Amino acid sequence: MPELAGRVADEFERRVRAREDDWLSPRAVRSYETRGRARDEPDCRLRTPFQRDRDRIVHTKAFRRLKHKTQVFIDPRGDHYRTRLTHTVETACISRGVARALGLNEDLTEAVGLGHDLGHPPFGHAGEEALDEVLRDRFGRGFRHNLHSLRVVDVLERDGRGLNLTWEVRDGILHHTGDGLPETQEGRIVRLVDRVAYINHDIDDALRAGVLEPGDLPREEIERLGHTGSGRIDTLVHDLVETSEREGDVRQSDEIGEAMLALRAFMFERVYLGEPARAEHARARVVVARIFDHLIERGEAVDVAVDYVAGMTDRFALAYAESL
Repeated sequence: MPELAGRVADEFERRVRAREDDWLSPRAVRSYETRGRARDEPDCRLRTPFQRDRDRIVHTKAFRRLKHKTQVFIDPRGDHYRTRLTHTVETACISRGVARALGLNEDLTEAVGLGHDLGHPPFGHAGEEALDEVLRDRFGRGFRHNLHSLRVVDVLERDGRGLNLTWEVRDGILHHTGDGLPETQEGRIVRLVDRVAYINHDIDDALRAGVLEPGDLPREEIERLGHTGSGRIDTLVHDLVETSEREGDVRQSDEIGEAMLALRAFMFERVYLGEPARAEHARARVVVARIFDHLIERGEAVDVAVDYVAGMTDRFALAYAESL
């Protein structure tokens, strides 16, 4: 490939470094001070390492499949329900806004936000629980989508070569949920905003589906956070930004954080694990177990079976199970 030179390319890194020195907080990760990649490679002349990671994630097959993976409702009959892809985009957009307000690295934050759910299996949380259950029952090991998201970017994409992402993006993807916090402030933003996004858009979808009525929502938490989804997100984001700036770490105030956790607990009780969801969860367990057992009986290795099932979209999994 010929050397791609030019006035803009020759000046790009210098201009980015100068702008970040002038703009970014001391707590931010500088774009050209990453801990690096597993395999060394030359930098792009017109993109920072984190911008390059963002583009690699968006161009993956795993990212495209998110449009047909459940957020809350399995195979919903309606055009306006969230999918795992729309959740991902909402999380990345909100996270980038928080990073901008705090003077943190927007590109790193966006890359983590776009990649955090690449390893999520079909059927949302029900599918994750089903795959975890079948693995524990049969092989004494579990499944967590954050671990599988890292496997997707490290191993599965590019025909087994992986994306060779920067250490910071991989750390943010791995620790967006579960034990341990991301080491970067940017990754910690995504960990918190992931909940901000899904709690509020899942309320919207539950109201649309008739699973909830507006009067069902817990009054005290709604009064504190806001009566609309956009109002609640605005409250949560402003609190996150002001508290983080004041305390020097990404966190919420106790009052707003407790209200959000109470609203999350309500959603688990009434929506995620509520009566209307139980039939859907049972359906997901049957489909996942049937496909997984078929693959193992066919002689597939456990990792191959897990990779295949976790990569399925809802519609593909339903059709595959039906064909069995």
